[in-house]
Amino acid sequence: MSERRPRPAARNGKKSVWRRALNAPAAPPVTPPAPRPDPPATETSDTGSVVQAALYRDGVRVSTPASLADTFRELRDQPDGMAWIGLARPTEAELLSLAAEFDLHPLAVEDAMEAHQRPKLERYGETLFVVLRAARYLDALEEVDFGELHVFVGPDFLITVRHGAAPDLSAVRRRMEDTTELLKLGPEAVLYAILDSVVDGYVPVVSGVQNDIDEIETEVFRGDPAVSRRIYELSREMVEFQRATRPLVGMLHALMAGFAKYGTDEELQRYLRDVADHVTHTSERVDGFRQALADILTVNATLVTQQQNAEMRALAEAGFEQNEEIKKISSWAAILFAPTLVGTIYGMNFDRMPELHWMLGYPFAIVLMAVVCTSLYVIFKRKDWL
Repeated sequence: MSERRPRPAARNGKKSVWRRALNAPAAPPVTPPAPRPDPPATETSDTGSVVQAALYRDGVRVSTPASLADTFRELRDQPDGMAWIGLARPTEAELLSLAAEFDLHPLAVEDAMEAHQRPKLERYGETLFVVLRAARYLDALEEVDFGELHVFVGPDFLITVRHGAAPDLSAVRRRMEDTTELLKLGPEAVLYAILDSVVDGYVPVVSGVQNDIDEIETEVFRGDPAVSRRIYELSREMVEFQRATRPLVGMLHALMAGFAKYGTDEELQRYLRDVADHVTHTSERVDGFRQALADILTVNATLVTQQQNAEMRALAEAGFEQNEEIKKISSWAAILFAPTLVGTIYGMNFDRMPELHWMLGYPFAIVLMAVVCTSLYVIFKRKDWL
């Protein structure tokens, strides 16, 4: 979160609840009224569909049910509690059981069963359905990996359905559990914490992409032949990144528009606006990356064309020089052919040949050879062949 601007302080002048929960190192856990259960498996584990399920009351975890059925039963026994259920690539049966218990809309459940959904925000009665696209930068591969997260938010429950490795919701859960003042605000506070975590995950991606673009610019002007493929691949990732961030701007503004209608806590309002600012900044950076890559691709095409033209010019010059040499050789061959022809005729040794016994025959042949050779030389010289 190094690129984040300072967040506003709370009204009482102390560090705000939201900032302590989301940006500062984990604070010492508040002593709960009941013994805390052993820490469950991390939410980044893909060993099972139900990654973690917990019940909370007044911002404190009071139970960690072993199954969805136990979660449903214990939630019914605690009307003032809140269930936070984390799923990773759940089965159809698990989603249908959740839909039946929490009265989830069939269209939202159908979307949650499959990945590749666009980021969106929909409200079905008292339940809010949110689709988010998380991203992380893989340094070893120098590429962006995208994950998908579906969130159901109700009056007393929050369900996350994760498709992919990102985001790491275990960190969000730990920070929320360590700050009971924030967690006691209910599922809406958890949703805003998840939004903040997803948006914060974009920061290292933006830094990694900026570094890639700097490297690509160097490779372009160095004439690396493989840079075109890298530009194309990064451009495709930026298209995907843009699809993840641009709808999120509208979603957050839609949430802010419902502050008064749904009585959102003032502290949450303040920090949701902060998240919206960061999303807008990220979206603008991504738009800038796409334009920069388009410009780099144009420059690379221009440099490649110039290089090809230079190579063609060099080939043309080499061909011209070769043609000049051929003309010279051809000219001298023609000049030398004339005396060879005369000498060949007089060397046939026939007894009856015209002018064979003529006294001026030899001088005539010599003069004829000289005249023909001189004439050819003058002609070729005028044509710049010699």
